[in-house]
Amino acid sequence: MAIAAHNHNDEHLLSTDNALDTLQNLVKDDLLAVNHAIVDRMQSRVTMIPQLAGHLISSGGKRLRPVLTLLCSRLCGYQGTRHIPLAACVEFIHTATLLHDDVVDDSSLRRGIESANAVWGNQASVLVGDFLFSRAFQIMVEDGSLRVLEILSAASAVIAEGEVQQLANSNDLRTTEQDCLAVITAKTAKLFAAACEVGAVVSNQPAKTAQSLATFGLNFGISFQLVDDTIDYAASDSAIGKQIGDDFREGKVTLPVLLAYVRGTQQDRSFWKRTIERQELREGDLACAISLMEKYEVLNDVRSRAREYASAACKGLDDFPDTHERQALSEAAKFCANRAY
Repeated sequence: MAIAAHNHNDEHLLSTDNALDTLQNLVKDDLLAVNHAIVDRMQSRVTMIPQLAGHLISSGGKRLRPVLTLLCSRLCGYQGTRHIPLAACVEFIHTATLLHDDVVDDSSLRRGIESANAVWGNQASVLVGDFLFSRAFQIMVEDGSLRVLEILSAASAVIAEGEVQQLANSNDLRTTEQDCLAVITAKTAKLFAAACEVGAVVSNQPAKTAQSLATFGLNFGISFQLVDDTIDYAASDSAIGKQIGDDFREGKVTLPVLLAYVRGTQQDRSFWKRTIERQELREGDLACAISLMEKYEVLNDVRSRAREYASAACKGLDDFPDTHERQALSEAAKFCANRAY
């Protein structure tokens, strides 16, 4: 069962799909062009590449990151077409990381269907992820802006660092809250920030405006990932399109685990050391983990933090005119902070 956020924001407890309808409708034509660009640019004479990439790309993802690029461009009054291939580039970076993540995590489901590595194997998934990264860099170079290249290439490097840091933190309950937030910022929020900032850059906005959008994206991304980390202990398999408890079984030290460990009794800590550090899992351990999180109100607290980051994201838009685009970006941040799955 999904855990609801018990506060006045309950009206936001809708599915992410509903929440993003407004966003996507505002950039409907541009998003269609991005989808065409994605299909076009993932083609290769090696047939397995478009097959495998298409399996993930067409599997019903929310396209949130490219939509942010499109909408931030619109917010800045952009009239050209550079934002289309760059939004596709952002999606390629994201998809490449998902392909690699599923291999690292040995995941068998992604968005409710078999993951690419479950169908084609780990080697093919890693290599096609590499292809998509390379294609993303080709698109950046074609755009011709060194600033765009700087933003997106820096984001790609930071994402990889975040993934490696998460791996290093696995099974280690000495990880701090600061470490958890650093991983979240690197592996998720940095691409949100880059996706937004690029919208200002193609619009030739001053550095201050670009920085405001980057800050909006960064806070939005942190909020989004914090909620993701709670969903692994609070949703249902059918709702999220993957098995709940994957993070738990993989020994990932996410903020919910860390808070439950820190707040727990000696006996509780022994449980976390056995399951997370030593990976000695028994029947009923996931249910026990969830009940400990409920006992110490961990999931509510992490969701509360997610809402704080979403508020900070919305505040970052204060200097922009009160347009449909700005309202949609604010609403999306609030919705995502309160989504049930």
